[in-house]
Amino acid sequence: MSSFPHLSEPLTDGGVVLRDYLERDIPEILIAYQDDRRLHVLGGEDRPPSGAELGRRAEREPAARTAGEYATLTILEPGSDTCRGQLRVEDVDWDQARAGLSIWLAPQVRGRGLGRRALRLAGAWLLEACGLARAELLADPANIPVIHAAQAAGFVREGVLREYLRRRGTRIDAVVLSLIPTDL
Repeated sequence: MSSFPHLSEPLTDGGVVLRDYLERDIPEILIAYQDDRRLHVLGGEDRPPSGAELGRRAEREPAARTAGEYATLTILEPGSDTCRGQLRVEDVDWDQARAGLSIWLAPQVRGRGLGRRALRLAGAWLLEACGLARAELLADPANIPVIHAAQAAGFVREGVLREYLRRRGTRIDAVVLSLIPTDL
């Protein structure tokens, strides 16, 4: 089984920075969920996470990365160490060399291109440094900003999986977007 390496140095393209998820990100994450009451719904969660839940996630992160189960990267603006969002690598299939991505941004920084840049950086990291052959993102068709950010990052829209996800007891469609090495 493969693993997700911890970043010795943050990833950056000059317009966004990605670093490993740390416990010190928790206050900003809680604020983001407070500022956007729909953030948990868009992320497929039944309710916003508590501080204790976020703490447990931070504690499990190193072992999960080493085991190749998932990885969480914190999105930062250049020159700042304040969490502005997160990108999560999940649904990993090492045999097929593919993984899913999800992303969220704090409401105050949306529309600045951070999502597009973060997806591009993370996609390149997964395909090059981590050895995956495919990174994919599933998005609610109503979440136009995420779909546009993924496409601007080079992800190719492949289609719609009908009634693929369950959100709050309701089946919803999912737009499938992917990034493969030739897209870089």
